[in-house]
Amino acid sequence: MTGGIACYKIAELVRRMQDHGATVDVVMTEAATHFMPAVTMQALSGRPVFVSQWDDRIPNNMAHITLSRGADAILIAPASTDFLAKLAHGMADDLLSTLCIARSCPLAVVPAMNREMWANPATQRNARQLAQDGITLFGPDEGSQACGETGSGRMLEPDAILADLIAFFQPKVLAGKHLVITAGPTQEPIDPVRVLSNLSSGKTGYALAQAAREAGARVTLVSGPTALPAPRGVERVDVLTARQMLDAVNAHLSGSDVFIAVAAVADWRVADPSTQKLKKSTHGLADLSFVENPDILATVAARPDAPYCVGFAAETENLETYAEKKRRRKGIPLLIGNLAQQALGANSSTLVLFDEHGIHPLPTLPKLASARHLVGEIAKRLAAHPRSSHET
Repeated sequence: MTGGIACYKIAELVRRMQDHGATVDVVMTEAATHFMPAVTMQALSGRPVFVSQWDDRIPNNMAHITLSRGADAILIAPASTDFLAKLAHGMADDLLSTLCIARSCPLAVVPAMNREMWANPATQRNARQLAQDGITLFGPDEGSQACGETGSGRMLEPDAILADLIAFFQPKVLAGKHLVITAGPTQEPIDPVRVLSNLSSGKTGYALAQAAREAGARVTLVSGPTALPAPRGVERVDVLTARQMLDAVNAHLSGSDVFIAVAAVADWRVADPSTQKLKKSTHGLADLSFVENPDILATVAARPDAPYCVGFAAETENLETYAEKKRRRKGIPLLIGNLAQQALGANSSTLVLFDEHGIHPLPTLPKLASARHLVGEIAKRLAAHPRSSHET
């Protein structure tokens, strides 16, 4: 931690990191202790806090060496203008700067400063130099600042820092790829207040979008109505109906590498939705007529420039038979099957992969862990796919 008013947010960050199983050693500059007492960070982390390079609590009296040796990463948050300059020029005049110079692990920094300080040419030079030196920058964000001004330089919020930190450690198996993913249900209007829909929560599609972004991909998430927030770094396009979803997919598909159809798309829609609310006392609801919705996955798979297509099949019985038939019928290389009664609204996934080589069950895992596993499987198949191999 370096000096800045954003120090107060690090208390929350430390707790959230611990929720995910991290062990956190806090090192503070002397300036940081003016914004947040070291004793507070010690109480939150449950471990000694280090400030002085002359601290003799470590047996060899070399905190600047020892603290990084067992660490998976050093995260400087907040990272002040002064500290960015120190890192860029290799200065080592206190414990934290010396620790960074002597580290044996990756280093990430989270800038936090006034908008003019961030925009200053010297700061921008330093930021570019850090990137060239292999140091990762998280942010900064834009918004209101403690000084009363508004602009770029604001530190990311703790949840965003945590998301970026978790993504930092994920293998970048989809680096440079663009994925278009559909998720959630669709809603087909009957009248202005009624719709045809289903029980899809969107959790699987959103977890896949997050996992793909963590794996280095640019992700466009075309989503039906859900209560889920968009994963950090993912572009979300909101739609309601199946036809809107198809239009949105087509609008973003050009140049994409992978299309994953996770959404639970309504197979049918009302042919002529009423412009007025239908009364149950009349024959209106009973006389509804339906037309079939477009098959989004099959439409994309049939394109001459089709990306690598992945489908999902939620069945209630005979999963192996129905899923493989669906894969062949839609002409796609990979289909993910599961049982609807186990999947809808659940926080874990039990998935089965169907491809030209057979059936491949995956272990039951929490949604995000399952999505990360699946992203790895897709990445392996994508690398061997004729189109991607030719382009490479």
